[in-house]
This record gives sequence, structure tokens and C-alpha cells, in this order.
Amino acid sequence: MTMNSRLLMPTLVLTLAYAGAAFAALPQSVKGEPVSSLAPLVEQVSPAVVNIRVSQTVSRRDSFGDDAFRRFFGLPDSGGGGGSREVASAGSGVIVDAKRGYILTNHHVVGGADTIQISLIDGSVHDAEIVGSDPATDIAVIKVDVKGLSEMPIGDSSKARVGDFVIAIGNPFGLGHTVTSGIISALGRSGISRDAYEDFIQTDASINPGNSGGALVNMNGELIGINSAIISRSGGNVGIGFAVPTEIASSIMTQILDYGEVRRGLLGVNIQTIDAEAAKALGNTVENGALITGIQADSAAENAGLQVGDIIVEVNDKKVEGAAELRNRIGLLRSGDEVRIKYLRDNKILTAKAELGQAQSQSVLGEEIHPGLAGATFAVAATGSDTGIEIQEVADGTPAAQRGLRTGDLITHVNRIRVQSLEELRDVASRYDILFLNVRRGDRALMFQIR
Repeated sequence: MTMNSRLLMPTLVLTLAYAGAAFAALPQSVKGEPVSSLAPLVEQVSPAVVNIRVSQTVSRRDSFGDDAFRRFFGLPDSGGGGGSREVASAGSGVIVDAKRGYILTNHHVVGGADTIQISLIDGSVHDAEIVGSDPATDIAVIKVDVKGLSEMPIGDSSKARVGDFVIAIGNPFGLGHTVTSGIISALGRSGISRDAYEDFIQTDASINPGNSGGALVNMNGELIGINSAIISRSGGNVGIGFAVPTEIASSIMTQILDYGEVRRGLLGVNIQTIDAEAAKALGNTVENGALITGIQADSAAENAGLQVGDIIVEVNDKKVEGAAELRNRIGLLRSGDEVRIKYLRDNKILTAKAELGQAQSQSVLGEEIHPGLAGATFAVAATGSDTGIEIQEVADGTPAAQRGLRTGDLITHVNRIRVQSLEELRDVASRYDILFLNVRRGDRALMFQIR
């Protein structure tokens, strides 16, 4: 089976994953009672975990797609392209509202799906539909119309501690409900994906394909994370896995259910990371933080009195080491939230309160811009040191994927014309049959020809 996923770094693979053998010792007690088995806890929470099967239609990549080329080799004409094919993939989900049938899972499990089916622990299979999805946090909400469901209580992930015992339940390799145990290895992990909003729980519970979207559960039987990603060269377990904490997943779900979309907070600044060398050049006493290089008019930052040249060092009492961390801190909050900002100005630490605006959530499908971009989703890049058009997602086997575009690519120019808004991208693309895209991919500068 296959699944659309993103290559996060050379050794990171997004998977439909979270199960396998685990090596953590058994806790001495659960809920204050001596324990020799986790079976009572597993029996309590397992009915709330579902297996998810997704199918979607993707364009077939055809090496002999050109009809003249096919005729040269004596092959029949393609009939206008490589056609399409149905692909299936498997994942997991967690029922968090039995009455209304709401299930939390990963965006990369259900994103782009034509049909979704869930199977319960009793083996029954039911159709499901997407309520909403957020690629930036890899969280999605789906819904089933079934009575008599079991739900899992949502715990407070902010109270989780490194060393806490956890269990993971999901659908590895399509094997159905599988349980593993481990501990929380670290908290607040970020930087796994360049363009995502992250504050992962790291765990040593085994991770294997098929269990993304499954449950990370504490010893009180509460959901504290949605399993999402692993670090592995092979795609299998190496004891380093990540879950989206429920503090984030619950916020995203609430916004989807309340507004039909995610209303992400916006401070309204352009920023770059300050390091020791830059701090010395500026004569600053701090060597870490996010330097404000630009402020949007009538933004939360301007209204709070921030200025170009200020260095943000804390948001809501959490340290900010650089531009990526500030983007992450703000992007995980919702519009309208009030934040406390600590910043350096003239080598003096000052504080300000800002009410966040709403980040632009508009996106556009590639096929609406140019046939050669079909299968990709574009949006204005989040405010930061980079400006341009971000590729939010690229579906496998589509024209955009076949031309080499990837999720996270940043388009800066089209046919040598700077593009910083979706309107500018549409305008330039409408004037040319052939597009040359200047793309930033990490530290690399690339050019792609789109016909």
C-alpha cells in the first residue's frame, strides 16, 4: 500500500505508523494500584482506536506518455496520457466524541482521499468523511454516523513529563489493533519539518508503517498525543517517534468544528535568526532570538509597539532561540489570542502584549493555475525570513510530482518575475504556456520547467 507523505529530512520519514516491539519496563502501578499487566488499561482504551482505510485516484506516471515516442517503439497511443489508477493506504484514528462520531487522525492519512472507511475493534466497517484538515500540524478530523461508539478521554499533554510511561495503539502494516509500550523520551521537539508547526512529544515506542493517527495514551487511560512521524532510514522503528500533543490537536479540532477552518495566529513580522556573530555585529548582549526585519501595517506587532530591530527572546514565558521557533510559537496559537512578548531593544529587555491577527489561510489548487501544476496545493508562505509561494502538498503521481516539485518548496520567481501572492502567481501563469519556476528547497536554489 502507498500513502502521500513528505520527506522531512534525509533520515525522517512520515509514515502511517506507530506500533511494534517495545522495550520499556512495566510501571509499578497504574492509578495507584500495583500492576503486573497493562491488559486492564488496554481493554479500557482500545475500543476508541479505529483502523482507517483510504483510497484515492492518482495519475499514472507513464514513461511512454508521448505518443510519437510510443509509436517509434511500436506501442499503441496512450489516448492522451498515462491515465489514472486507484491506490489504497492504511492508517489509524482515535474516537474523541462518540455521540457526534468525531475521530482525530493525521492529515497525511486522509488528505486527498476519495473514500475513507474505518473499522472498529469488533470488525465492523463504516464509511467516514473528512470534516476538516490542517497540513501544517498534520491533524485532521473525520466523522462517522454510527451509534454505540466508545470514546477516549483527552488528557492534558502539557502535564506530560519526560520519563512518563505511555502506550501506543494503532494499525501497523494493516495488522489491526496492536499495542506497544514505551516512555516519553523528550518534549517540545521541533525542526523536524522546515515548514510545519511543531511541538512534538518524542517517544521510544516502536513505530512502523500503518499506525499514524493512532493513540499515544498515558497510564490514566487518557489520550495525550496523535502519532505522526518517525526518524528512520528504512521507514521502520529505530526508537525515535513523534506524536502531536493533544494541546495542539484539540485546538485544531476545536477550530475546525467551530469555524470550518483553522484560524492561525499572526503577529505580522518579518524575522531572521540572531546568532553569536550577528549579535556581536549589532552590539547586542543576547546571542539568540528572532530579529524583526519588517512589520506589517496595522498588525498585532505594530499595535503592540514592536519595532524593526527589536529581538524577540520569549513568547508566553517560553524562550525563542530563532526565527523558526518564533514562527512555531505564534503559528500554534489561534487568532485573537493575547500573547506576552519579551524582546531586546537597545540592550534592554522589555515586554509587550499583543492580540494576534489571523494568518492568511487561502490556498489554491495547481490545476487552477496551470495544467502542469495539477496535484499541488499553493499558499502564501508564512511570515518569516522567506517570502514567496509555498507548496503545501504534492499528491503522488500527479503532473506536479512528475515535474519534481515537493511539499515545502518555496517558489520565489516565475519566468524571472517575483511572486509574493497567489494573485501574482495566477497573473504570471496566465500569460505564459511554459513556466520556469525558481524554487528554494532548504539551502538549495533550483529551477523547474513546467509545460
